[in-house]
Amino acid sequence: MTDLTAAALPSLAANVSVPTYDRSAVRSRIVHFGVGGFHRAHEAMYLDRLLEAGHTEWGLCGVGVLSVDAAMRDALAAQDDLYTLVTTAPDSTSAARVVGSIVEYLFVPDDPEAVAAKLADPDTAIVSLTITEGGYGVDDATGEYAPRDKATLADLDGAVPPRSVMGLLTEGLRRRRDAGIPAFTVMSCDNIQGNGRVARAALRGFAERLDPELGRWISKNVSFPNSMVDRITPVTTDETRAAVAEEFGIRDRWPVRSESFEQWVLEDAFPAGRPPFDEVGVQLVDDVEPYELMKLRLLNASHQAMSYLGILSGAHYVHEVCTDPLFVDFLRGYMHEEAIPTLRPVPGIDLDAYCDQLLARFGSEAIRDTLARQVVDGSDRLPKFLLPVVREQLASGGSIDHCALVLAGWSVFLEGRTETGEETPAVDSRLDELRAIVTDDPAALLDYAPVFGDLGRDARLREAYLSARASLAERGARGAIAALTA
Repeated sequence: MTDLTAAALPSLAANVSVPTYDRSAVRSRIVHFGVGGFHRAHEAMYLDRLLEAGHTEWGLCGVGVLSVDAAMRDALAAQDDLYTLVTTAPDSTSAARVVGSIVEYLFVPDDPEAVAAKLADPDTAIVSLTITEGGYGVDDATGEYAPRDKATLADLDGAVPPRSVMGLLTEGLRRRRDAGIPAFTVMSCDNIQGNGRVARAALRGFAERLDPELGRWISKNVSFPNSMVDRITPVTTDETRAAVAEEFGIRDRWPVRSESFEQWVLEDAFPAGRPPFDEVGVQLVDDVEPYELMKLRLLNASHQAMSYLGILSGAHYVHEVCTDPLFVDFLRGYMHEEAIPTLRPVPGIDLDAYCDQLLARFGSEAIRDTLARQVVDGSDRLPKFLLPVVREQLASGGSIDHCALVLAGWSVFLEGRTETGEETPAVDSRLDELRAIVTDDPAALLDYAPVFGDLGRDARLREAYLSARASLAERGARGAIAALTA
């Protein structure tokens, strides 16, 4: 068994792929906020490929903002910023690579000034983000900037130095403007429709509140490319660590396990320069929207569709429900009857084949992805993934029965108990408000404007939702699905 460090790479090379480039020569021209499992299985992996191909000017500086990020700081520091990425195919075969693209890691609570200085450094060309759907502070219903987190609100009140993502980005850009340094590009890699537009709304909204002139400069000078990212990446557990140690002989404090599938579709809008992403499999396009709508409404919305009902029925893992014919029929019905009718043609993609591929990916037992992971902050995810399908189907007169059952399942999930009496794994920044609503009057959930906006007033949606609630109460989750798909 070998501890993962830079010095250990030669001895590890017999079992796994390891970096052969000189990491001491890598320039960290990309700063990334949110160094979690997905980032390390996706963007950092693509950049590792570029470094291996000789493009050593495109390394990563990771940034942790939250107090919980101290664990990542410590794990990476002990391993010279290296980690093991294990990818697993649907047939359960695995491959491992030690990824070396992160060459710096800064922790905001330790030294916010160091982060601001890194952002202001002329060598920084791109700042990328995986700060989750709720990390931008943009209201889903209005599209307006409306932050709720304490760090951002403190920065808006004039905290010095800033400690929130938007506060730090604004400070870095202010310093660049004042020094005559061109702006960096802000590249969101979060699962949000129009993630570049959302990032722009958040950063502009923050900057304009502090300094309207700076806000105007950001609007004119900062590029926010949209992107679509895809790779199922479960949370790392002790089981993951033990498996990496047993299978590959590596003692890694924080490895990552993901599926073998990967996709990144990226708008080619980088005035400050970019890596040759196209050389390592990234699709550079003029219009990301068809791809992102496909992914958000088929993959991400399907995660919501399976998870609440699956949890209520007593399941815990994605592969449990996605190898169950009842749930597979339900997901196919959602995809083909409700989601696909809202999509534009997607260049180079057969949507029927894409849906089949999704179901095969979901059914992979080797990934062991949990339903609980899919439902964290459901009040942020549902408006971005599922409700746009509802809105378009209502406008066109299309079916919403599957979506209504998902929303009804969410409302029962919020009540706190599964059908077997287990506590539901509800984690949501709005949980107390939501739970109070469904406990008092489940029908009133549709009136909750931060999630539904004006959509909840639609008479057809209300009728379908209440009918689905009644079906769940009478038949349970599996019975309600069976009644719908019969």
